[in-house]
Amino acid sequence: MPLNKIICISVLFYLLLFSVRSYAEINTVSEAINKAGQQRMLSQRVVATYCQLGLDIQAKKSKGQLRRAIKKFDENLLELNEYKSNEKVNKQLQIVADAWQPVKKIALAPVHKDKAEELRALAENVLSESHKMVVILQDESNLKEIALVNIAGRQRMLSQRLSSLYMLQSWGFSRAEYASDYILSIDEFSVALSELNKSTVNTAEIKSMLKAAKKQFAMLRKSLQQKNGVYIPLMVKMSADKLLLIMDEITHKYEKLLAG
Repeated sequence: MPLNKIICISVLFYLLLFSVRSYAEINTVSEAINKAGQQRMLSQRVVATYCQLGLDIQAKKSKGQLRRAIKKFDENLLELNEYKSNEKVNKQLQIVADAWQPVKKIALAPVHKDKAEELRALAENVLSESHKMVVILQDESNLKEIALVNIAGRQRMLSQRLSSLYMLQSWGFSRAEYASDYILSIDEFSVALSELNKSTVNTAEIKSMLKAAKKQFAMLRKSLQQKNGVYIPLMVKMSADKLLLIMDEITHKYEKLLAG
């Protein structure tokens, strides 16, 4: 199947993913890792879309994206709660759920600029605890390659992390930690992409999609570069979301490949 058709199908799938209830039973560790890993991305997407609303960037669309991200996080919690396989998983899932509540409260309320940094700080906690959940689930498997689901899934988060950091800066927030997180995210994405490319389990389809991810990442980096202090948040948002779509599809490919 041509890559452009695959990406088109992925876009349609992702729109459905964030617009309708997709509650489903989790049957494999790789699927659980994918779902838990998606929570990392959603924590960053909530911040990005909240800031987009504050910046009045495609307000109606951004509001819908924010609400769908919140809904998807809640659905993933329900699915993971049904899957929970041992006490360690159960305990960490509760920690994630507790960390999520204050994020959800701010995100559902009217957007206020003075709440943006608080939201970001709370989302960082959700990100950290969600990552711990992924690691716990990954340790359940004896398959070394299962880490690919984690690594590919984390790239989704980094796409939205870069977007959220750019949106914060566009909205007038300037902190040293944002600048360092921004640089670190770019470096981490590059390193992880190289690691994924080196995997011996990659199918021809995955290899092709990784090439597309590399190309889109280069486009995102170009969009992120400021010229004369002028911000282009809409272009960054669109570029980051395209990268998210590609990495989400790659993550699903690894999930299915390593489900056995």
